[in-house]
Amino acid sequence: MSEPHSFAPYQNLVQITRELSFLNSTGSVLSWDQETYMPPKAADFRAEQLAYFGASAHRLFTAPEVGDSLKACEDKEFAVDTVEAVNIRNWRWEYDRNTKLSTALVEAFERDRSHAHHAWIEARKKSDYSIFSPHFAKLLEHRRCMADLWGYEDSPYDALLTGYERGAKTRDLRNLFSDLGPAVSLLVTEAAERSKSVPADLLLGHYPVAAQQAFNREVAEVLGFDFGAGRIDTTTHPFCSGMGPNDCRLTTRYNETDFTSSLYGVMHETGHGLYDQGLLKEYYGTPMGDAVSLGIHESQSRLWENKVGRSRSFWEYWHPRAAKYFPELKKISLENLLACVNRVERSFVRVEADEVSYDLHIMLRFQIEVLLIEGDLEVKDVPEIWNNLFLQLFNLEVPDDARGCLQDIHWSMGGLGYFATYTLGNLNSTQLFRKATSDLPGLGKDLAAGNYASLLTWLRENVHRHGQRYDSPDLILKATGETTQAGYHLEYLHGKFC
Repeated sequence: MSEPHSFAPYQNLVQITRELSFLNSTGSVLSWDQETYMPPKAADFRAEQLAYFGASAHRLFTAPEVGDSLKACEDKEFAVDTVEAVNIRNWRWEYDRNTKLSTALVEAFERDRSHAHHAWIEARKKSDYSIFSPHFAKLLEHRRCMADLWGYEDSPYDALLTGYERGAKTRDLRNLFSDLGPAVSLLVTEAAERSKSVPADLLLGHYPVAAQQAFNREVAEVLGFDFGAGRIDTTTHPFCSGMGPNDCRLTTRYNETDFTSSLYGVMHETGHGLYDQGLLKEYYGTPMGDAVSLGIHESQSRLWENKVGRSRSFWEYWHPRAAKYFPELKKISLENLLACVNRVERSFVRVEADEVSYDLHIMLRFQIEVLLIEGDLEVKDVPEIWNNLFLQLFNLEVPDDARGCLQDIHWSMGGLGYFATYTLGNLNSTQLFRKATSDLPGLGKDLAAGNYASLLTWLRENVHRHGQRYDSPDLILKATGETTQAGYHLEYLHGKFC
C-alpha cells in the first residue's frame, strides 16, 4: 500500500488547493492595491478582476474531481492525528460549504463588494450613509441568500458566523454578551471615573507622519515582524493581508496630533502579521498552513496591541526611544504616558477605544447584524438604530455617520458575522497571555528589556504552528489547559483599571 504522502487522490487535492491559493493570493494583492495605491478611475475594472478571480477560485474548488478525491481519501481512513487527516477534514468542510453556492452568486458578490468598498470610502469621507446604503443592501441580499443555501439550525446568522469562527452559534454569543455586557458597563463606569484626572489632551501635539512611520516600523521589527517578508502602507482603515509565504502587508492610518493612533493600529496589525509569518510555510496552500479562525487571529492582534503595547514594561523600554522621534514626549513622564494610553472614556470610534469599553462596540454591531440578517431591520434604518443603541450603551449622541455606522470597513466587504470575533479575540488573548506569563517566569523582565522573542516563541509553539490542526476551542484548551473563560478577561480588566 502506498504511503499517505504519495496517495494519488491526496496529492491531487494538494495540487488543486495550492493552485487555489495562487488565485486567492492574487485576489488579495488586487484587494490590497485597491485600498492603498489604485487610482480611483480603475474601480470598475478592479471589480471585474476581483469577480473573475473569485469565480475562478470557486469553480476550481467545487469541481467534481475534488469531491471524488475527497471521497477516496476519506475511504482510505488516515490516522486522525496526521497532517493528511487534518487537511482532509478541513477540505471536506470547505468543499461542502462551497458547493452549496453557485459560481454566479460568488462572482456577483465579489463584484458588488468591490463597488461597495469604493462607495463606502466616499460615504465615510462625506459622512453620508445614503451613498453606501444601496450597495450595502445588495451585499445583505447576497449574504441572506448564502445563509439560506448553507443552512442553519436556529438563526441564519449562524451560517455567516461559522465562516469566521467555525461552530460558533448566535445563541451562544447572545448568552455571552448578556453576561459580559452588564459587567463591562459597570467596569467602564468605574474606570472612566478614575480616568477623569488624566487630561484627555495631554498627549496631543505635533507628530509628523514620517516620524510616526519610522517609529512604528522600529516597534514592529523589534516585536518580531520580518520586513524582508512584509511592509506597512497607508489606508483608510487599518488591516493586515497575508498574501502567501514571505508576503504579509500591514496598513495603518495617521493622525498628526496623536501618534498613538497609528502606533496601536500597527501593533494590532503586527499581531496578525506575526501569526501569518508563523504559519508553517511547507504547508502553504493547505489547511495545515492556514490560520484556524478569526477568533484566534484577533487574539494575536489584541494580545500584542494591549497586553504588550499598553503595559508598563512596554513603555519603560519604548518611552525614551519614542522621545527621540517625538521630542515633545520628553516633557511627559512615564506615569503620565501610561495613564494616557490606558485612559478609559466612552468614545465613538471602535479602533481607538480603550480596552474596557471596546467590547461594548462589538455588542452594538452584533445586535445590528443579527437584526439585519434575520430580516428584522432594513438597511435604510441602520443609522437610526446605531445611534439609538450607542446612546443606550455609551450615553453619547453620535455626531455624524463617519463616527457612527460608517466607521468600519467590514460591511463594505460583506463581512457580516466578523465583529463577534473581536470579543472572542479579547477573551482568548487574555487567557493566552496569562498562560504564557505562567510558563515563562522571566517574561516580565524580557518585555521590560524590549526582548519579545520568548513570548513570540511561545505563541509560535502553542498557536501558530498548528494551523488548522485543532478547532478554536481545542486549540485554546491545548494551549492553556482550559476552554475560553470570560472570567479571566473581566478579572484582568478589573485588576488593571479599577
